Amino acid sequence: MADAASPSPGDSPRSPLDGSRGLSRRALLGGAAAVAGAAAVAGGAGFAAGRETAGLPASATYPFFGAHQSGIVTPQQDRLHFAAFDITTDSRDRVIALLRRWTEAASRLMTGSDLGSGAAGGSYAAPPDDTGEALGLPASGLTITFGFGPGLFDERFGLEDLRPAQLIDLPGFAGDTLDERFTGGDLCIQACADDPQVAVHAIRNLSRIAFGDAAIRWAQLGFGRTSSTTRAQDTPRNFMGFKDGTANVRAEDSDLIDRWVWADAADGQAWMAGGSYMVARRIRILAEIWDRTSLGEQEATVGRTKGTGAPLSGGAEFTEPDFGRLGSDGQPLIRPTSHVALAHPSAHGGARMLRRGYNFTDGADALGRLDAGLFFLAFVRDPREQFVPVQNALSSSDVMTIDYLRTTGSALFAVPAGVPAGSTLGDGGAFVGEALFAS
Repeated sequence: MADAASPSPGDSPRSPLDGSRGLSRRALLGGAAAVAGAAAVAGGAGFAAGRETAGLPASATYPFFGAHQSGIVTPQQDRLHFAAFDITTDSRDRVIALLRRWTEAASRLMTGSDLGSGAAGGSYAAPPDDTGEALGLPASGLTITFGFGPGLFDERFGLEDLRPAQLIDLPGFAGDTLDERFTGGDLCIQACADDPQVAVHAIRNLSRIAFGDAAIRWAQLGFGRTSSTTRAQDTPRNFMGFKDGTANVRAEDSDLIDRWVWADAADGQAWMAGGSYMVARRIRILAEIWDRTSLGEQEATVGRTKGTGAPLSGGAEFTEPDFGRLGSDGQPLIRPTSHVALAHPSAHGGARMLRRGYNFTDGADALGRLDAGLFFLAFVRDPREQFVPVQNALSSSDVMTIDYLRTTGSALFAVPAGVPAGSTLGDGGAFVGEALFAS
């Protein structure tokens, strides 16, 4: 908890989804604004809903095509559906075909279109091309981001020599209590939107397309972003009640983004140029313990005030912490074992991360304790230099991590570059990760 228009893939005459244009959900609304009113919580997952969030109109769209995949420096949306997949085929050609189908489907979903002939069109003798739960809903700022896990680079597909050195098997960190139900994966999809139903619809349909070639290994719903990726967004709060991500890298910090987020051909694998590495960690808060901790101890543990988010050394939220400033008792105002001190870039050679985390709640456990916390997502250029050192420091010395948090899920994925604008999709067309299979 540290601190240009694209061609529509529906124009392709050889779509693996059937080649027909998707039915525009926005057209069904006649250009109307967001659906009003609050929506319900989705089952035990506590997926808090809402049709207009984060100050963005529900009709907002982001481009699928570009040098980088969407969903990284894109203004962070308020809802998430994340899924990790196991590949169930041993055929390299089938994996490529799946990535082509996924690429085309994602490019259509992000425009607010249904897949194929939609949920209500097509033959009555066959299942609809689209599951239909987003029928009538706008795009809601949907972004879809694909990642490749270490399992893609095993002997099945002849990619062993192309596994980036940065795509490590994350080490076990002190205090981790990993659950296999939330760990690993050969592929991943991150779907973010400002409407939970739109995000769930994307994962549901992409999973459906994968049938026979890949199956969901684990998934996580998230709500209430716990970071900001642009300066126009306010700093949100996590389930501990504190502002989260004050020191996050923002999209406007182009020099920092180039230095700490985007991979380069010189990093070792040319096919990853323009991509990044995604760290995913499911972090449970021991809420019953934290909620009984005094305000003073909570602030000392974090290193910031709970109200404004200012560092305990003084100033306002974005004032740089002064770790050398002493109090009247001669002790540092910000404890050396506080979360802010141990996670700050100054403690790690200036290393930064681009955070895109979310709150989650999955009901209660068998003992009646709240199963809730932070689904930590971060994009980095090299997890060995950026994530691992920070996490080692936190897991060994951070009072917050040791006393109040338990990490139950963990995974790392290589996120390849985007699909260039003007690309032709469909059979034989471009797809996410194409450079890997062409290497």
